[in-house]
Amino acid sequence: MTDRQKYALLKAASFCAYQERTVKETRQRLNDWELSEEEIVWVLEELKAQNYLNEERFARAFAGGKFRVKKWGRLKIRQEMKLKGVPNDLIQKGLTEIDGDDYEAVLRDLLEKKARSLRGEPTAVKQKLVRFALSRGFESDIVWDLLKSIASEED
Repeated sequence: MTDRQKYALLKAASFCAYQERTVKETRQRLNDWELSEEEIVWVLEELKAQNYLNEERFARAFAGGKFRVKKWGRLKIRQEMKLKGVPNDLIQKGLTEIDGDDYEAVLRDLLEKKARSLRGEPTAVKQKLVRFALSRGFESDIVWDLLKSIASEED
């Protein structure tokens, strides 16, 4: 191991320790440091061996965090993880961090808050609510079902 590799490993470990990272993000950072392909592969293997880099842990943390903090739906979370280069099987594992009852409760809360800020024709308001929920990454069938149940509760 050269001094250059040691230094790159230390910097990369610090990069990964700060927050969970994907292999793609870490590889990009190592490329930015102008390391050779052999050095990049070696550093990535070392980071995995020392458990600084774990994509399953990343997927679980990412999905849980984006849902709890940013109130994103499964579709948006899935899309973002794909962009970060997370494999499909790990995306699925990550999405298991989202409890179904919590998911519906968060969506209900978002829709009710948004509805209070909207004025106009009931059908126009409903369409705006659907567009809002879809932009947050919630599935259309769940959104429509929830809007129907909210409407029936108000009757």
